[in-house]
Amino acid sequence: MALVIPEELRAKAEVWYGDEEGQERISFFLREVDMPNGLLSVKDIIECGHVKESGFVWVKSKNKSEHKFEKIGRLVSYATEISAYVEKHKIRKLTGVKVKELLLWVNLVEIYAGDPRAERITFKIIGGLSKTFPASAFVIETKEIKEHGEAEKPKEIKEAIAVKE
Repeated sequence: MALVIPEELRAKAEVWYGDEEGQERISFFLREVDMPNGLLSVKDIIECGHVKESGFVWVKSKNKSEHKFEKIGRLVSYATEISAYVEKHKIRKLTGVKVKELLLWVNLVEIYAGDPRAERITFKIIGGLSKTFPASAFVIETKEIKEHGEAEKPKEIKEAIAVKE
């Protein structure tokens, strides 16, 4: 089933295109809500968007992808279309993300970090069952983090200058 973003919602959203820009923006908005930057390790991003007033985000990618979080030994599957509502320490109404538990793939519906000082993240599936892991298992070391301790905000164009010929 295709993820359809209504035009009135798309008009309020910031939208980015391409894998490089998409990766940068996903990492940035995860840090903005105090979640680990590697939580959504989606590959081949086509488009991603964020509606600040509601917290709605979406990511569209070329192909379904899988990622293994080595530190916790869990395999995660990302659909070609992912959507969620994000707020401080919480991702809710998550669609398009599954985790392999024993021999079954189960849909994740919510991710939250109750007390940021505890450095733990809880993943909730349909039915209310949940599992908690160390937040450090989902952090991807980047050049900026290694050099400065925190990654910089992606560059934005704030003002355009008219060019006369």
